[in-house]
Amino acid sequence: MISRYTRPEMGKLWEPENRFQKWLDVELAACEAWHELGQIPGEALEVIRKKAGFDTARIDEIEKTVKHDVIAFLTSLSEFIGPESRFVHKGLTSSDVVDTALSLLMREAAEIIIADIRDLMEVLKEQAFRYKQTPCMGRSHGIHAEPMTFGLKFALWYEDAKRGLRRMQTAGEAISVGKFSGAVGTFSNVPTELEELVCARLGLRPEPIATQVVQRDRHAEYMTALALVAAGVEKIALELRHLQRTEVLEAEEPFTKGQKGSSAMPHKRNPVGSENLSGLARVVRSNALAALEDIALWHERDISHSSVERIIIPDSTILTDYMLNRMTGILRDLNVYPERMKANMEHSRGLHNSQRVMLTLTEKGMTREDAYALVQGNAMQSWQEGKDFMGQLLKDKDISKQLTEKEVREIFDMDYYLRNIDFIFKRVFGQ
Repeated sequence: MISRYTRPEMGKLWEPENRFQKWLDVELAACEAWHELGQIPGEALEVIRKKAGFDTARIDEIEKTVKHDVIAFLTSLSEFIGPESRFVHKGLTSSDVVDTALSLLMREAAEIIIADIRDLMEVLKEQAFRYKQTPCMGRSHGIHAEPMTFGLKFALWYEDAKRGLRRMQTAGEAISVGKFSGAVGTFSNVPTELEELVCARLGLRPEPIATQVVQRDRHAEYMTALALVAAGVEKIALELRHLQRTEVLEAEEPFTKGQKGSSAMPHKRNPVGSENLSGLARVVRSNALAALEDIALWHERDISHSSVERIIIPDSTILTDYMLNRMTGILRDLNVYPERMKANMEHSRGLHNSQRVMLTLTEKGMTREDAYALVQGNAMQSWQEGKDFMGQLLKDKDISKQLTEKEVREIFDMDYYLRNIDFIFKRVFGQ
């Protein structure tokens, strides 16, 4: 999904031209290492450096015959280099090149996504402090629970994003390995020093032990980290979808000039961005499952993972990049309606204070069970008859035996619920 929400560098990262360039970078690094080990003459290395290149269309043409992409690449490369191409790919197997190049691509993709997460975190922090003291109703099961502030929602998402950032950093580190140990990982046709030299040139670590491939739990860890980041975006998107419902309407996605919400109903302003992101998260999650399936291969290697990875790794990195950038834009320009939040809180007629009433009664000596029953009875009557909860309590003789009118009114003080907001913000954002 290449769009205005996708960073240009992410879209270009997975284009065939760049993939083949990474293969060439790996092959050239191997040639440099072979030369350092005295196995490629300096004159030949200079020719390789000078002439090395490839033609994407020619690779495609050759592959139609040989049915092998690396051989097609090497054939095109040899057509550029000439006789000195006999030193290229010396002692290597295809996966030495392909897996190491894939590590480079995945590391670059991780760096882009890490930058995306940081951008999202900036907006989340800004909005958290903007609405730090804006009261709204907290809900559980979709039902009014107790008051909170709208800023706490953003603070929560910021903390989620911090964990996503750490996961992507760890995943990027996990995948930053190269492999140059030959056909089944035994270094049968390459010296062990070669792997160290090539990986150092590429900024990678050697895979401590490999078969013919870099082990796929690394890729699964990376894909799972992407899935968790995508799930974090979906978590925000789902909340925004609920908040934009007509009956709630406490926040609303930006609706730009000329935008239309429905082909049939001109009044519609739908949370299409958040719905889009909720759907895309399902794709990234399912791709993580496919990556887990790729871990187990026959013996030292088969290629059942290869066809899967050609789809899921580019798709998931591009989708996650898209999701993060689109959500950042939605949150930056989010329409927020504090007056509607206040009206919604009043809709339940003060019932959100029920726990405080019950706890105050227990402090006066009532058992929790008796206090619960007394408060619940008043709460249900208030709800069913549409009566103000405080007024209902003030009329109850059993309540009056325990609490004065002043004590009842003090229970309904909104500041009580918000007194620890600073404490929470300091834990999330620091001093």
